[in-house]
Amino acid sequence: MTSLVDLVPFLLLAALLLFILRKAQNSPGADGRVAGPPIVLRGIRGATTATEDTQAAILDATGELVREIVAANALRAEDVASALFTVTPDLHAEFPAAAARHMGWTMVPLLNFTEIGVPGRLERCIRVLVHVNTERAQSEMVHVYLRDAVSLRPDLVSRSTTPQ
Repeated sequence: MTSLVDLVPFLLLAALLLFILRKAQNSPGADGRVAGPPIVLRGIRGATTATEDTQAAILDATGELVREIVAANALRAEDVASALFTVTPDLHAEFPAAAARHMGWTMVPLLNFTEIGVPGRLERCIRVLVHVNTERAQSEMVHVYLRDAVSLRPDLVSRSTTPQ
């Protein structure tokens, strides 16, 4: 029968290996970063409406929407992988992505699209899908719906201004 005294060297070796593993996980790698929770790509949705089809109205509405998404999700420009903006066919005076560029998203890939012209759709609507690199769960992402666009996702509006 093995006594506790005989196990001491093995227990010390196991403790030492565990210490080395933990130290390695918290040490900077070749890129200078410390290992942590995995970074994953998440999507954040948002929508708003412009008061009219003018450059100023589109930039104003889009700027407000992007600022709210950034604030609600505590985003930094370097967290944003890309953003896709859409507008209803009745908006064509300006690209909504221009508002994000004016806010400093100069290195973020941005695209603009026109929505399908569905009869009875919400008019003058600007939508965005922001892709972010984050450690947070999808359930922690705060989607933002403003102005007349609150009718699109009433289930998410209560979360729009308060991060979870």
